[in-house]
Amino acid sequence: MKFAVVGTGVIGSGWITRMLAHGHEVIATDPGEGAYETMLAQVKQNWPYAERMGLAPGASIDNLTFTPHLDEAVKDADLIQENVPEVEEIKDKVLTEIDFYAKPDAIIGSSTSGIMPTELQQNLKHPERLVVAHPFHPVYILPLVEIVPGAQTSEATVAKAEEIYESIGSDVLHVRNEIEGHIADRLMEALWRESLHIVNEGIATTEEVDKAFTHAAGLRYAQYGPFMTFHLAGGNGGMRHMLKQFGPALKKPWTKLIAPELTTDLYNAVVEGCEQSSAGHTMSELDQKRNEFLVRVKELAQEYWPENSAYMKKRTAGYAEV
Repeated sequence: MKFAVVGTGVIGSGWITRMLAHGHEVIATDPGEGAYETMLAQVKQNWPYAERMGLAPGASIDNLTFTPHLDEAVKDADLIQENVPEVEEIKDKVLTEIDFYAKPDAIIGSSTSGIMPTELQQNLKHPERLVVAHPFHPVYILPLVEIVPGAQTSEATVAKAEEIYESIGSDVLHVRNEIEGHIADRLMEALWRESLHIVNEGIATTEEVDKAFTHAAGLRYAQYGPFMTFHLAGGNGGMRHMLKQFGPALKKPWTKLIAPELTTDLYNAVVEGCEQSSAGHTMSELDQKRNEFLVRVKELAQEYWPENSAYMKKRTAGYAEV
């Protein structure tokens, strides 16, 4: 299986690491100045974590090649992962080129975090082979990938794409109905909006908001999602009891669906708060601390819920609807 990665920033380098770790050949391309050096440094920084989680036979960074020429990168690939900036005009241009140069049976996956696949398919000659394949940073540790077909995506493409992404250790969540932001990012966006409101209204600092999540819901959500968490909150009666007792509270205006205006004051409060919390650490150090934490949490989750991957497959077999 040959993979091509178009766009080698943080997400692209993460995909490269995951693909290499599972024993595949990867050819990467990026026209940016110094792209190769930056990509290689990032992959080398990621590699120890890939090693810790286990490498496939033959897995090696030596299986990575680079070219600044997109046509050369994609022409022989079985799967092409696009990771260019989240600007529709840029994505449209790059995907059109990929579609032109890729072999007929190649799958094209876009890492877009919010654009719907039907929009990305509009100018392709072979739109049936494109899916959104949205990962989560760091891609080489977090396994979830949202597979979202567009209006013109074939069922054969979806099936083949799911098989390929599962072959590189990804847990596939098939999103049947496309929607801006897909599923996971919409959930995170809701949390982000509420966090901004709380800081904007002077209720808490950025550090306090982070603590409120990491010391409570964040720990629970590392194992169970919101529905199972509230199911447990209902005691022996489970969700039936929880909804009867706390359902009426849903009508109370606790949350605000619209994000606050990003004023200068809010901008400064958020930026200064984050910089104060991270003082004394380089971004690379923080990145590695996060990776170590995520690997250990992932190991712990697998220990306490070893059937987690099987559960995910079973849960998504009927496809996720939004």
